[in-house]
Amino acid sequence: MSGQRLKSQFQRLYSHFAGQDSDTNLQDIAEVLFCTRRNVRMVINKMVENGWIDWEPAVGRGKQSRLTFHSTDSELQLIHARKLVAEGKLEPALEALGNNADKLAQIIQEQLGHTTAHGKQIVRLPYYRAFSNLNPLQPLRRSEQHLVRQIFNGLTRINEEKEEVEGDLAHHWEAISPRHWRFYIRPSVRFHDGRLLDSADIIATFNQVRQHRLFSHIKKVEAPFANTIDIFLYTDDHRLPDLLTNLLAVIQPADAEMLNQNVLFPIGTGPYKVIQNDNKRFKLEAFEQYFGFRALIDIVDIWMLSEVASCYLQPASDATQLAGVSVSARLKLDEGCNFLLFNRISGLPADPSWLAYFHARLTSLNILQRLNKEQIGDFRLTNAYGILPGWAHVPLQSSAELAPPAKRTMTIAFACQHPVYPHVANAIRDILHDDGVKVKMLELTTTEVALGKYANKIDIWLGGMSLMNYRDDALLNWFFNFDHIARAMPVDEFDALEQEVAQWRGNKDQNSPCQQLGAKLVEFGQVLPLFHNWLGVDDTGVVQGMQSNSMGWFDFKSVWMKPEHDM
Repeated sequence: MSGQRLKSQFQRLYSHFAGQDSDTNLQDIAEVLFCTRRNVRMVINKMVENGWIDWEPAVGRGKQSRLTFHSTDSELQLIHARKLVAEGKLEPALEALGNNADKLAQIIQEQLGHTTAHGKQIVRLPYYRAFSNLNPLQPLRRSEQHLVRQIFNGLTRINEEKEEVEGDLAHHWEAISPRHWRFYIRPSVRFHDGRLLDSADIIATFNQVRQHRLFSHIKKVEAPFANTIDIFLYTDDHRLPDLLTNLLAVIQPADAEMLNQNVLFPIGTGPYKVIQNDNKRFKLEAFEQYFGFRALIDIVDIWMLSEVASCYLQPASDATQLAGVSVSARLKLDEGCNFLLFNRISGLPADPSWLAYFHARLTSLNILQRLNKEQIGDFRLTNAYGILPGWAHVPLQSSAELAPPAKRTMTIAFACQHPVYPHVANAIRDILHDDGVKVKMLELTTTEVALGKYANKIDIWLGGMSLMNYRDDALLNWFFNFDHIARAMPVDEFDALEQEVAQWRGNKDQNSPCQQLGAKLVEFGQVLPLFHNWLGVDDTGVVQGMQSNSMGWFDFKSVWMKPEHDM
């Protein structure tokens, strides 16, 4: 007999006797359960084994047996629902609870947070959407960028505490000349599928990577000796090890199909490997053969729950903890901003009068006044006066030109499945509607936005950027990212900024041009910063070492759980 059928039989029995301990007999119970006396004995024995009831058989003819209930119908319902939730089956769990959403929320909150199962330490986190693309060679959103860092390694990486470049797959490197760098690779590094990392994997990765503008000065990559990689450049670059910390440059297996198509279950060399990725759960497991320090948490289990606010993450074990997060010293301003990118090539902003109008009307203050505080309150938006917090490049007084040049329809595009963008787009629509300008909204995937789908039909892109670290040069990853800005910017302006970056790379004594680059993007009217977000984690509780990084997450491999004990 299946477990679900046995539960149904118990519910029928419990309902018939109204949950009251009773004197009865096998024949009466057989009639209640619609089964034979022989089968009813088996059903009763199963219920006794499960601890749901006690059964004291009658002694002597004509005597009644004693039925005692140890569980209630609702208790069994909750037990079943908890099992379904643990398996990620939220819709069946809701149905098992009689479509009681409050009970389902309570069970979910019980199971989030830290736990131990079968000797493994597990951290469960809530999130609001699935992770449909984890290929580092494709455009990625902020959370996917963080996850990719847990799965892959590059030749170099940024130490998040010191903000300095350090070895990753490469343990040492040297500049033989400004156009020839040599990297020495750690031996016996394994991918998650057990295969040893080979120089062919590194060469294949860079053959893909150098197709991107940021790496286009790479001429060729060779392996002159075992565990040695030579990178030859077209132009001088004194900062190549810094550049190779970029997410695009993490090393993947040489298999061409995996480099281009393995977006859900990528194979890396990092501290965690993907063991589940679907619309309900994303699960990482510590990689036992990782070449570095083994992760302290065995499993990171992320649940897709649409009602969870995405501006912070908080492992919690009860509803009070989940509801008690507030902006504090543990939360940081996002190292980036939400912004408007104007199509100055083929959109309305190519006309200076339209560009001036949009800048005058679509200020962060104007938009913020139109936002529904109940819908976006959890995100704690704050006005941005520059691309990064602390930068002040947006003029304090906007242009007095408020009337649109004509009554037209403009198109604004933004990434789909985002908790804030639709509300901001609606506010923009309302502002422009007051001036007689109609607004068409276009929701696209992150890949479609970054690769310029429908670019010639879009006037403004609403987007966001978050840098991987707090270094100045981190801005370059966004500026050159898949030519999204280059596609919307006059060629002479973009080329001039690109040349400044190239000169800085070729001169090891020159200061970073990145803040000037950010200022010019605002000065040209190419980008209008809107808001910074509060992001981070709440580090109260037994999970130790939870420090928010620039992406609003925490390094999974570095957190651990302090054993609970009585004081």
